[in-house]
Amino acid sequence: MRTHDFSRAPAQARAGAMFIGGTRYTNPLVLLRLAPSWFRMVRDMRRMSGYCWHTVYWQFPLTLGTIAFFTDRDAMLRFARTRHHRRLMIWLTDGTRNATAGFIRLYSAAPDGYSNGAWRAESPEMGHITTFTPLGAETTGPAVRR
Repeated sequence: MRTHDFSRAPAQARAGAMFIGGTRYTNPLVLLRLAPSWFRMVRDMRRMSGYCWHTVYWQFPLTLGTIAFFTDRDAMLRFARTRHHRRLMIWLTDGTRNATAGFIRLYSAAPDGYSNGAWRAESPEMGHITTFTPLGAETTGPAVRR
């Protein structure tokens, strides 16, 4: 069901901003050296006002990434200014000794979306939408056929 109210949804659904980043490390030993700094940085992030949720992903052979959700863009950018995050970024980008590639993308959530059941603020019903969300050139979306 379409909604603007995500108050009963999980923390990541209530977030207004999302960060996704990934780093390709040079070798497994670098990951071991990274661990203490990374855990300190995550501890700080989880304690910050505006933090909602995060997860980590792995891509073979040596890419490790983070997806993190914050209440808004300012909260996300405040995290980027923290001491542990800055130190980690400096360590990562010190030539190609520790990492050979990396990226960061920042996203903002649209105010509307979809929720169902216990996560739906308006009612606990489960249901489907009757029309698809319109594409950029459409004024209304086509009917959903079951």
